[in-house]
Amino acid sequence: MGQLSISVNKCCGFNVGRVICNISVNINGVVLPAVEHMHDLEVVISSDLSPSLHVSEIAAKAYKRAALIHKAFLFRDANILLRAYWVYVRLLLEFN
Repeated sequence: MGQLSISVNKCCGFNVGRVICNISVNINGVVLPAVEHMHDLEVVISSDLSPSLHVSEIAAKAYKRAALIHKAFLFRDANILLRAYWVYVRLLLEFN
């Protein structure tokens, strides 16, 4: 009656810290897989809580977008390339 069901295939077990817990968690008889890192709201969270994996993924996305901008424009007008960089690359770096 009005309750949302849990999507078990989107769930996982996540251990935070240095001590590893070997406890298996299950929902409705389905054992959740244990993971070292996970994505939540476009943020990568690792088990040691360091931002390095998140930062490296964002930097890789920004590099790919910058390369696509470089390939997409045949002309090299600095103003247009700078605006495209601001719109597609810089916002990705600032807001993630």
